Amino acid sequence: MNDREIDRIVEMAWEDRTPFDAIESQFGLPENEVIKLMRKELRQSSFKRWRRRVQGRKTKHAALRNYAKGRHRSSRQRTISNNKISKR
Repeated sequence: MNDREIDRIVEMAWEDRTPFDAIESQFGLPENEVIKLMRKELRQSSFKRWRRRVQGRKTKHAALRNYAKGRHRSSRQRTISNNKISKR
């Protein structure tokens, strides 16, 4: 993975409404690999803060969501069409 892809994965992982499933479909990284990547890329305090935010959060797990896909989509995600790199 190059630096641009890693930056995008970290950005998507911090977003509240981007599920781990979206990261897996775009980059092929399951949730446990995203956690390992975040641990490696973030400072320890930032990683702990991120883990507290996402642990058990329904919006980060598509199966736990109670609303339809596409709702609350970030305006920055409009240009992403299941490709590896954002078109911004």
